[in-house]
Amino acid sequence: MKKNSIKKGTDKRFSLLLSIIIVFCLFGCVVFFVSRRISREMSSAAIQNLNENLDLIKCTIETIWKNQAEFQKLMAQEVAEWEDPEEYIRSYQKNQTMVKISLIRAGKTEGISSMGEDFSEKGMAFTPSGMMQGMEVSRSYVNYMGTWAYTIKCPVERDGEELGWLYVEYTYDALDQSLPDGFYDKQAMLYIMDARTERFVLKPKGMGERNAGHLNLEDFYRANDIHEKSLQSQIKDCVQNKKDFMFYHNIRGKSCLNFIWMVNDGSICLIGYVPTEAIQREAKTVTYNIIVVVAVMMAAFMLCCILYYRNQRQHRRIMREREAEREEHNKQLKEALHAAQLASNAKTMFLSNMSHDIRTPMNAVIGFTTLLAKEAENPEKVREYTKKIMASGQHLLSLINDILEVSKIESGKVVLSEEEFAMNDLIDSIDAIIRPMAGEKQQEFHVEIRDIEHEYLVGDETRINQVLINLLSNAVKYTQEGGRIWLRFIGLKQHSSQFERIRIEVEDNGYGMTQEYLKTIFDVFTRAENSTTNKVQGTGLGMAITKNLVELMGGTIEVFSEVDKGSLFRVDMELSISEHQSGRQTEGPGVDTDTDKEGQNSLHGLNFLAAEDNEINAEILSEILSMEGAGCVIAENGRMVLDRFRESEEGEFDAILMDVQMPVMNGYDATRAIRALDRQDAGEIPIFAMTANAFAEDEKEALHAGMNFHLAKPVDVELLKKVVYQYIKQSKEGHEV
Repeated sequence: MKKNSIKKGTDKRFSLLLSIIIVFCLFGCVVFFVSRRISREMSSAAIQNLNENLDLIKCTIETIWKNQAEFQKLMAQEVAEWEDPEEYIRSYQKNQTMVKISLIRAGKTEGISSMGEDFSEKGMAFTPSGMMQGMEVSRSYVNYMGTWAYTIKCPVERDGEELGWLYVEYTYDALDQSLPDGFYDKQAMLYIMDARTERFVLKPKGMGERNAGHLNLEDFYRANDIHEKSLQSQIKDCVQNKKDFMFYHNIRGKSCLNFIWMVNDGSICLIGYVPTEAIQREAKTVTYNIIVVVAVMMAAFMLCCILYYRNQRQHRRIMREREAEREEHNKQLKEALHAAQLASNAKTMFLSNMSHDIRTPMNAVIGFTTLLAKEAENPEKVREYTKKIMASGQHLLSLINDILEVSKIESGKVVLSEEEFAMNDLIDSIDAIIRPMAGEKQQEFHVEIRDIEHEYLVGDETRINQVLINLLSNAVKYTQEGGRIWLRFIGLKQHSSQFERIRIEVEDNGYGMTQEYLKTIFDVFTRAENSTTNKVQGTGLGMAITKNLVELMGGTIEVFSEVDKGSLFRVDMELSISEHQSGRQTEGPGVDTDTDKEGQNSLHGLNFLAAEDNEINAEILSEILSMEGAGCVIAENGRMVLDRFRESEEGEFDAILMDVQMPVMNGYDATRAIRALDRQDAGEIPIFAMTANAFAEDEKEALHAGMNFHLAKPVDVELLKKVVYQYIKQSKEGHEV
């Protein structure tokens, strides 16, 4: 038994060693083939780079010649303007580029040069194959200074009459200043050869290994051991046919890439070679780096094998630990399942509560509507029942709004509107809403502000207002009559000079909450259940909405509470500091919806154009306006509203009541189309959005489309009258003044 165990261990170690050897062999093969492939690709890239370098030198030389030819044409024009052209020639001073200029009059074979000697073009061999910018170029020759040069022949004309020929002698040494100082780190060799004479006319300084014997192409063959007749024949054919040519050949025991590159349509050519090792230097570097990486990987592989061998001895211990982890994981899954069941039960309880909360106002609406039908002849009963139906409807509307708000937040469709606002305006608006609510329960409402350095901030004022209204309205609801409520704005130490840190505290001495309920107060489907709070109407969604809005604005919210002692909600957030602290500009006129001016908020005598695709809603709107003494024309969609307004006379309608979601054309498009009409009242007539789209984003989109005000359905008649007074009555009074 023991021998079998030893044998098994030996076989296992042998298998491991064999696996390591196989892996090493595989890695070696991969490195070999990858290095070969990289070497080929890098060589191809290097050849392409050599082509680009030769093309660059070619373009440089051709550009220099083009400039010389164009300048010589200008000189020929200047010579033609002189009364005595020979005087111009004799007065010319040579420079580094143009050594000598000469002139031969028309009809003559000899002329004068700037050197003061007679000049003739005999022996200069001008050929059509050496044309440059339409001018003939001579073969290369050695001038009187012992320097290789060439001459360009240019006609001299005046008013279409040929006066003679201007000859300018240029030296190849002038090209030396424009060519690169080194070629492949001065390892390459580069000559310039006249293709017609096959003579080397220039070898730039500092480029390659200089050999004084390189005078012509035959000498180049001898110096570089190019003896193959077939190769020499190929080179000669390329020179004669003006084709570029590259070939590999060993020069002085080194593998080199030789080249012949044509310039100026083959009148001259670049000839030389680049050592292969200079071209493949990058490939060798990459191959070396690959070998280093593979060596590191091999070492890492060996280390892993050693660690694996050692870890085998710890296998049982690891298995025990994994078993314990599995048991812990199962326990966590059970807890998660239990939490999911609790959440499902909470959701079921919430739906049950919502069913009760929705049915309660609905029962009131249906019940009082039944009583209203029976007591239709009793004015006092009618007013009483109508008032109660209105209250129940408002409560039902608040339930629906809360449910929609939670749905919108959870779907990620809430978008913050970052705008400048004043802290005082925010606090005044909150105070105007909460103080009357607290006053109805004889509660004391205190507002405290301290350590806030900046008045004007940037943020979503509407969402901040919504958070504060939720917290403060709950404080009023869940505080007994005669209780106290505090609203505090406290400035905290700034983390950045661009942001104001604010702590908002809402505290009351009301009923308070249990510690168990505080753990779930911000969950969507929870609501406190006790004999006191059950009497307070609400969805239980306010705290979930509040927490989501605070976190959406980058803030945090905490709650502290004790039963029968009260609650404290603490909100911390950072708001950008506005650059304009001296004042704030508002967009458009505001509407004073809290002021009811006696006798002024009347719709009597006004004529409205209304967009409403629902027949019942259209009938209700018509009856309400009729009861207020106003006229109304109903259109079923936005297109009909646009057509009816276009056909109307100016001043026929005092305002447009625009629904948003309609067939054919929606309210936004219809408003834009009306504002774009070419008539005076199209841009002035008030357009009010009357829609069930009641979120802040909907109001913003309505104003952006060109509407004046946003009224959410169901329409508050008193608010409608105040808005109409603000936009129509005051506008008319202003025009009369």
